[in-house]
Amino acid sequence: MFVVSAVVGSPVVLGVIETFIPRAWWIAVFAVYIVAVFVAGGSRHPRWVRHTAFATLVVAAWVVVTSATLPGLLPVLLVVAAAISVYAVPTWAGIVVVALNTVVLVLVVLRTGYGAADALLTTGFYALIQVATLLSSLANQREKRMRGKLTEAHVELQAASVLLSESARTAERLRISRDLHDLIGHQLTVLTLELETARHRDGERAREHVERAGRVARDLLADVRATVGRMRTESPDLEAALRQIVRDLPGLEVSIEVAPGVRVGEETTAALVRAVQEVVTNTIRHADARELWIEIAPDGDAVRLTATDDGRGALDPILGNGLRGLVERFEALDGDVRIDGRRGFQVIARAPAS
Repeated sequence: MFVVSAVVGSPVVLGVIETFIPRAWWIAVFAVYIVAVFVAGGSRHPRWVRHTAFATLVVAAWVVVTSATLPGLLPVLLVVAAAISVYAVPTWAGIVVVALNTVVLVLVVLRTGYGAADALLTTGFYALIQVATLLSSLANQREKRMRGKLTEAHVELQAASVLLSESARTAERLRISRDLHDLIGHQLTVLTLELETARHRDGERAREHVERAGRVARDLLADVRATVGRMRTESPDLEAALRQIVRDLPGLEVSIEVAPGVRVGEETTAALVRAVQEVVTNTIRHADARELWIEIAPDGDAVRLTATDDGRGALDPILGNGLRGLVERFEALDGDVRIDGRRGFQVIARAPAS
């Protein structure tokens, strides 16, 4: 939009088209228009700033178009204003701006002496373009919101997958421990009885019990080896699990670093996974950030998660349901959560390592 606006205004800036006001004043108003385009279209600015910038943008466009002796391609600036409206003001306000832009254009065309047919054709053409750009920008915004919701669902699904995998591992370890207790306990009892009986017998009868004990011992060893073989599942890699959550996120680059010495229990792992999920979701939904850095490191007998983005932050952050749930989850583990929105948005969460 900046390039289009610059090209459209260049004939007046270069003196090809005359103006009704001093050219220096026209260039100054045009420069205000260009700056307002950037500010009104920037989602990182507060709402009141975008509203003010858009109002300035519209008025500057009217001045620039009406103060030129010939419209040329200057009405394109009105089209740009209609397109920017979607990012700065509600839809109804954008429609009002399109109507007002059309009235301004009618006055400009009538002043230049166009015939009724040419005036109708010109104003109708630019009115249709304004409506088309407005609808196109609305569709773009709707698609962006849908992508955001899809990304949030993706993060939630990946987090649930990680937690489900850990839950399955825990259930499998519990089942194997029970098998060990039931199977090995029984065989050890038989082995003890056979050896005790052999101790009180002589000759062949004692040897018979010793041989039985040997068979029980061999069976026991085989069962232990089989059970241990089933248990040879490495403990979950926390960094790999967290990277799975943030994999393939459109529009957000997430860096995750887990210190080598971090060892956490099942409850703390679940809390960290949910924390990363909540932080990533909030960053996508509210921060308008391009990068997010997540670090997990030992902190005494605890583990500390630090998440920082490069978004717009918030001087006085208001905790929604997600962040309140995050705080409650860590406090239930005798941990704590600190939030700072002065430079980007930062979340620091601590929890016991075990």
